[in-house]
Amino acid sequence: MSEDQRTGLGTILWRCLRVRCPRCGVGKMFSGYFRMNPECETCQARFARGQGFYLGSIYFNYGLTALLVTAGYLAMFLLTSWSEPVKLGILGAFTLLFPLWFFRYARCLWYGMDHLFDPDSDADRDNRALHQ
Repeated sequence: MSEDQRTGLGTILWRCLRVRCPRCGVGKMFSGYFRMNPECETCQARFARGQGFYLGSIYFNYGLTALLVTAGYLAMFLLTSWSEPVKLGILGAFTLLFPLWFFRYARCLWYGMDHLFDPDSDADRDNRALHQ
């Protein structure tokens, strides 16, 4: 893929927000809430990568969760008169539920960043597999 054909960051982020293939923007990355498709039905991008590939998506998930919990606590501290147990209960529930909801987006973002920085990796991997 040449330099002028690279997909931009904004396009990849938009595709990830819709949980679509970051490479083509059409195919769905997930067939269930937690079940990924092995590849894109449109462009055949391989979503099923080597063991541990999606470990990096934990950084997206954890980072955003920590940022939102910190901002939420500061907002509650400054804007409400709620007791500490109430604040802790709200933020504790958020800390448990938000990462489950954000799981799909985190995985899509991780795959999208891989595609952004190494767009030829899918094609190279596919070609190597064919010639072995």
